[in-house]
Amino acid sequence: MVHRGDVVILNFPFTNGKQSKVRPALVIQNDTDNQRLPKTIVAMITGNIRRSHEPTHLLVDPTTKDGASSGLIGPSLAVFVNLFTVDQSAILRTLGKLSVSQMCQADSCLQVALSLKTS
Repeated sequence: MVHRGDVVILNFPFTNGKQSKVRPALVIQNDTDNQRLPKTIVAMITGNIRRSHEPTHLLVDPTTKDGASSGLIGPSLAVFVNLFTVDQSAILRTLGKLSVSQMCQADSCLQVALSLKTS
């Protein structure tokens, strides 16, 4: 079972649904549903960090204290405008986990990407 905040490697589907690429992703679905459902919701992670200034993207740098536990090998962006529901069986392995503070930042990115109001 995967957990919210896990950085995983999976066969990430292209938007055309016909091809995929093995790449990292961030599990963003809650743990209750991760336990009871065979699918989970993930955000794509890319090594292309040129959009790191955008509020819908989270920079994860493994050379920093917050990014060290991610398991990523270089600076990367979690992209919250690129979400997918995938079978948990498509997850090849878990690399690491984002820190609590980075998951708080991830929540902010999700709020912006989905136009969710904060109370």
